[in-house]
Amino acid sequence: MFKSLNIAPKPRVALVHDYLNQFGGAERVLQVLSEMFPEAPIYTLFADPKILNKHFPGKDVRTSFLDNRVVWKNHRKFIPIMPFAAASIDLGNNYDIIITNAASFARGVRHSSGRHISYVNAMMRYAWEPETHLPNFFPAMAMPFVRPIAEALREWDISTTEKADLMLTNSTFMARKIAENYFRRAEVVSPPVDQNIFYLDESVRKHNYYLAFGRIITYKRFDLIVEAFNILKKPLLIVGDGPEARSVMEKIRSKHIRWVRRVGDAHLRGLINGAKAVIFPQEEEFGLVAAETVSCGTPLVSYSRGGSEDIVKDGLNGVTFDEQSPEAIADAVRAIETMYFDRRAIAENAKKFSKENFQNKFMSAVSKVVR
Repeated sequence: MFKSLNIAPKPRVALVHDYLNQFGGAERVLQVLSEMFPEAPIYTLFADPKILNKHFPGKDVRTSFLDNRVVWKNHRKFIPIMPFAAASIDLGNNYDIIITNAASFARGVRHSSGRHISYVNAMMRYAWEPETHLPNFFPAMAMPFVRPIAEALREWDISTTEKADLMLTNSTFMARKIAENYFRRAEVVSPPVDQNIFYLDESVRKHNYYLAFGRIITYKRFDLIVEAFNILKKPLLIVGDGPEARSVMEKIRSKHIRWVRRVGDAHLRGLINGAKAVIFPQEEEFGLVAAETVSCGTPLVSYSRGGSEDIVKDGLNGVTFDEQSPEAIADAVRAIETMYFDRRAIAENAKKFSKENFQNKFMSAVSKVVR
């Protein structure tokens, strides 16, 4: 990878990730980084062997003292000691380039030398938005004790940004948040979509159903989607699972709403291609679901805030709404039904989210720091 940029001698690279007990957008970024730097070890606070065996087979993965089964299964209970676990990972002066792929703790590792490139997938949600995210993990009676921890984590999080020689991030929305809260400039490098999986399949004809897919957790607002389609009485297919799945499904009142816990990649691609539109009501740092959708040539009904600003353009590849409410989603669905979208044009525009584009932009940024 460095040879193509004329960087010599070959630098020693370390990859650092928060933790590996789940597989989402940040872990997909790590996968691609590991492909780019195949000899680089991966440092992380803890790692579930199931995730490693499935997604990072054969990789040199090194963990902290928190690496055990209890933590893999209940990691949010250990948030207060994670900064100490990160600091226990000392890279010394063993690497020329340290790439932290972070949404929380990865930047907290220690190193004596080397250029530090921080790819920011998200800011630490439970530190910066405690009222939204902490009630999902702690009972209400614990909140008075948890809030001071969140404030301390926020200060610690800010301090870790001082270690980075270069900050990269996944969206214009995140670049603004980094400027406002970390007082740092971050270059936008859109994360990669696997366009060998998510692509326009013109053999799949469009149907009359709408689709929502992804992890069913609070901030992704599947509850609003269900309530909107209770109003609309239109066909909706939900694909996904998560801690909020049961409570969301209990809200279903329409016989036109169907829920499937999980499907394979090829099946999901077919469902996206066949959907009239995908519903995306959450405020995400980037929104991999949205990027995967347009890669399949399917339009979006999307909340206008967040990383979707870089993905969804009204009238070109979807319709946006400005309020997170069932009524706003319902109005946007009614609007999209009056519009025509060119599937090929949507998919063509989505090529900017390809893995190759991510690799080229990332390496261009790295080369500036190395030189």
